[in-house]
Amino acid sequence: MAKSAATMLTVGDRKLRVTSPDRIVYEPTERTPAITKLDVCAYYANLGDALMRAMGERPTAMERWPDGWREGMRLATSTQDREADGFYQKRLPRGAPDYVESVRITFPSGRPADELCPSEPAAFVWAAQMGTLTFHPWPVRRPDVDHPDELRLDLDPQSGTGFADAQRVADVARELLEELGLRGYPKTSGNRGIHIYVRIRPDYSFEEVRHAAIGFGRELERRDGGVTTAWWKEERGERIFIDFNQNNRDRTIAGAWSLRARPGAPVSTPMTWAQLAEVKDPREFNLTTVPDYLSHGDPWADMDAEAFPLEPLLTLWETLPGGELNWPPDYPKMPGEPPRVQPSKKVAAHWDDQGNRIEK
Repeated sequence: MAKSAATMLTVGDRKLRVTSPDRIVYEPTERTPAITKLDVCAYYANLGDALMRAMGERPTAMERWPDGWREGMRLATSTQDREADGFYQKRLPRGAPDYVESVRITFPSGRPADELCPSEPAAFVWAAQMGTLTFHPWPVRRPDVDHPDELRLDLDPQSGTGFADAQRVADVARELLEELGLRGYPKTSGNRGIHIYVRIRPDYSFEEVRHAAIGFGRELERRDGGVTTAWWKEERGERIFIDFNQNNRDRTIAGAWSLRARPGAPVSTPMTWAQLAEVKDPREFNLTTVPDYLSHGDPWADMDAEAFPLEPLLTLWETLPGGELNWPPDYPKMPGEPPRVQPSKKVAAHWDDQGNRIEK
């Protein structure tokens, strides 16, 4: 098949060149037609204002699928994984246009990087032209990239549970947030889960925000037996996992309005609480339907109207029993952290009271 000629796409005052516009990025499904690279770029061009409200001025990793996405394709698990089909781009590549800006961030290892920092809608379209399907923004804005302004509550269905279970737990979460004087903004994950964002004052460290998420999760566990904060999968059971570690430095979730690498080009879609309660199948919110959905109003348009203190959630962290929980394996060992070994494989005699391995 002959290679299709490049197409120009207008984004604000800019004209962007889209190469291979007819390339199939998503194969057709029962609810969506085949979706091309030009369709993806046009989607991000049309949602520019909403994207900027949700992700503008934030360090943003790009989840790139240069040849499109197909069932069975695999996302790289590390920078050394050369055989994968998709990968995370955390450093802005050389040769990016002048209008595609970056911001310096620091990884948990202490290494710095200059990451994409969208300052105008054209930056998202440029990234889509580079094969980006999903944007993963940090919960910070420049110029202060060390103090989050978002608490992110990730409701992650485990085996044996699904979206309806996440909906039930989300409603309990809404009630709890309201009791604490906080306002949550929900969105679908683009898969089976639900994300809830709370705009917070940028006065707290990543560690404090993580502890706030743990405190919140523990109170949800008290109110709903179908919730867990257990880090180890073998202990979670058929429950909704509150993934508190998504609030760590350099831990991100799919940004609002982002496409996902799933059949039918689903979108991580912001909603009101009433809209979320009515959803039967989150796959109905996809590249073909979301532009019309957004044309009736952005459910997150007023998120920046008020920033909340974290003290109500930090009080839960300090008063509810349980102590520190595990950090991801690529983070330094933290004070009070339990042993980094599956409970079923733990030999008590090999660990001290602080969770450090005793070397023989």
